[in-house]
Amino acid sequence: MSEDSGRTESGTATAKGAEPPPPRSLWHNRDFMVFWVGEGLSLYGTQIANLALPLTAVLVFQVGPEELGLLRFAQLVPFLALALVFGVWVDRVRKRPVMLWANVVRMVLIGLVPLLYYAELLTLPMLYALAFGVGTAAVLFDVSWMSYVPVLVKDKRSLLEANTKLNATLSSADVAGPGIAGTLVTAFSAPAAMAANAFSYALSVISLLLVRAPEPDPPPRTEKRRLRAELAEGLRWVFGNRWLRAIGLVGCSCNFFLTMVQSLFLLYAVRDKELSAATIGFVMGAAAVGGLLGALISGMVVRRLSVGTAYRVSVSIIFLGPLLIPAAGGPSWLLVGLFVASFFLEYFGSSISNVIIVSLRQSITPQPLMGRMTAAMRMLLYGGGALGGPVGGVLAGVLGLHAALWVAGVLSAAMLVPIILSPVGKLRTMPTGPEELPA
Repeated sequence: MSEDSGRTESGTATAKGAEPPPPRSLWHNRDFMVFWVGEGLSLYGTQIANLALPLTAVLVFQVGPEELGLLRFAQLVPFLALALVFGVWVDRVRKRPVMLWANVVRMVLIGLVPLLYYAELLTLPMLYALAFGVGTAAVLFDVSWMSYVPVLVKDKRSLLEANTKLNATLSSADVAGPGIAGTLVTAFSAPAAMAANAFSYALSVISLLLVRAPEPDPPPRTEKRRLRAELAEGLRWVFGNRWLRAIGLVGCSCNFFLTMVQSLFLLYAVRDKELSAATIGFVMGAAAVGGLLGALISGMVVRRLSVGTAYRVSVSIIFLGPLLIPAAGGPSWLLVGLFVASFFLEYFGSSISNVIIVSLRQSITPQPLMGRMTAAMRMLLYGGGALGGPVGGVLAGVLGLHAALWVAGVLSAAMLVPIILSPVGKLRTMPTGPEELPA
């Protein structure tokens, strides 16, 4: 993805036209590697909770689709309600302490689920409250770590490598997490599986404490800024930039439909198709191999297809996957195979597109705006997911689970039109700054 040698403003050529040496591999960056381990441990635990938490509601409290949608809403609504405010605050402070305390809170709240269950004190409203608390801490962590990566990775040319490594870890957690969760739920109980999640957050806290790189304090403000003004500045940056705006709106729609489908799928698989927790864990784990494969080939895909083409193809694959779930039928091996194929497409497309999207966002956003940009994006992405759960529950209550899955699949496939028209699809290479974007 080299630029023309005469373009000094691109950062890929010096004033004399000589190519600068390539950045050193992040395998030699100790602090990034330690951070990567901490983030990986956190992701593994989160993937276990993503299956064990709703299964706790389904198997312990026998919830219906509306109640399960509300549980997902409680977990994701903090991104819609608090992400922007947290983004302003994160831009004012150092990020690592925020990440540490966010994971401490998640460790405690997740650990309360098995304790309350075995003490026979766990109730459904309490589960909603714990899900909301975990979601709130997740907002703080997510807004912080995405803003912290450019602090560890000084050379922006290394951001694609950094996000590829982080995304590979996410994909491997997607592969292992659901299978581990399904096994733990089957062997013990859904609440007991949450203890493994709490333990992973404890290990993540320890690894983050081992990062040595000093994080500079944010630059002092020459004048007092009001919260409203800083919120508006962050929103103007995201919605005023047509690349960020396109990424955010497509991502919001993506999470809306995928969360709707995933929430309905659990009930559909357990009640209509009578699949066990272990089988559901196998479906999600086997499908997540697509994410690992996507992470491994994402760099090659971008080099071969260009940034824009890779974005269009990978995101289109995500939106086509949900159609396979209501279409699945026949003998059990075929049913499970089609379920795996549906989520395989989702994980595969997400793994490639996430590397492109996060690298593009970090490349074109100034560091003083990084927290607010990330917060605005998380608000859009997880806000869509928060709404997808309850909307799916209402649809299932009116139409039934199978018909609601068909509606979600068809509407998801219709998103191919805005994807094809997206300006992101016209980018040939990854910019290293806002000045490199096309006019």
